[in-house]
Amino acid sequence: MSRRKQRAAPTRFLFLAALLCFPAALPAADDPVILFGQSAALTGPTSELGTGMKLGLDAAFNEINANGGIHGYQLRLTSLDDGYEPEAAIVNTRRLIEEEQVFALIGPVGTPTSTAAQPIATEAGVPYIGAFTGAEFLRDAEALPNVINVRASYFQETEEMAARLSEDLGFDTVSIFYQDDSYGRAGLAGLRRAVDIYGMEIGAEVSYPRNTEAVKLALLDLRRAGAEAVVIIGAYQPASTMIRWARKLDYSPYFVNISFIGSEALARTLGEDGAGVYVTQVVPFPEDASLPVVAEYQAALRRIDSSATPSFVSLEGYLAGRLAAEGLRLAGPEPTREGFLRSLKTSGEIDLSGFSLSYGMNDNQGSDQVYLTVIDENGDFASVNAIEPR
Repeated sequence: MSRRKQRAAPTRFLFLAALLCFPAALPAADDPVILFGQSAALTGPTSELGTGMKLGLDAAFNEINANGGIHGYQLRLTSLDDGYEPEAAIVNTRRLIEEEQVFALIGPVGTPTSTAAQPIATEAGVPYIGAFTGAEFLRDAEALPNVINVRASYFQETEEMAARLSEDLGFDTVSIFYQDDSYGRAGLAGLRRAVDIYGMEIGAEVSYPRNTEAVKLALLDLRRAGAEAVVIIGAYQPASTMIRWARKLDYSPYFVNISFIGSEALARTLGEDGAGVYVTQVVPFPEDASLPVVAEYQAALRRIDSSATPSFVSLEGYLAGRLAAEGLRLAGPEPTREGFLRSLKTSGEIDLSGFSLSYGMNDNQGSDQVYLTVIDENGDFASVNAIEPR
């Protein structure tokens, strides 16, 4: 588990006026529904991330509604497809706020799309909850008073990677394969910070364009550099393509992926080539029903789709949905956006059936947990405490 990250320096320019002036879009009394909006990749190369988050959110809201909702309100989700493209995320976000009049945005997927959409939500004073990204800019709680994160940050994930490669294997150099956009650069910044902490260096730095599988040249550069450990800051399709080509070339460094990768999709697309590939996670193991919240998630998933397989992505969506419901409960029977955000930030520890989140007025990230997993010989994920030498 990684250490608590250093918070971003305070920013003076606040958007509190937006929070106070923009009315909460609550339904009429004869239609007791609170509407949440999601812009995510529902089609395209990263679609399993968007559909996974949507599935988890739907499972959480269905569970909550079946138990009477929150203060008599039913929770509903409207999801729009942005294809993991910033321009589409902007259009969707404006539509959700201005036309759909959602109470809050929830479960957006990705750093480039969040970079585009978050300023719109912040200016409008609309809560921006549970983004599926660990980008550091979303952790500046003072500058972004409407943002509530569930997961640990990419800084924390890359710090855990550096710790394991240094302490478990004795490596003093690590290379990186990253998506050439704000997401990849966020991971690169995290890794640069992490190697400084552990007295390491970054060897090869190679990249690929977003929403493509143009990875062969990057792979050849890694092999030419003799990289023994490669941190991957990417999506599952280009990452799996790169790893499969590496196997064909009999090139087998340690591959360590960040949580955004989409673990189950990565394992499935890799097949037998996936054995020994590591992934850091930011939510508990979705098959571990010994944790009450995971057992509840599994039951909620079965109720909406009996064929759905538990996954890290949909569990993260479920946790975001549960957190949103808790924020509404804390805000009281006549919730406003301002009251919702204030309640989460002043409530102290929030226990989601064994998964604890904690916020403050200057802390908008609930969890600092990072878990290490590896794909085994059967293509399944196993929880591990260390990277094993070969």
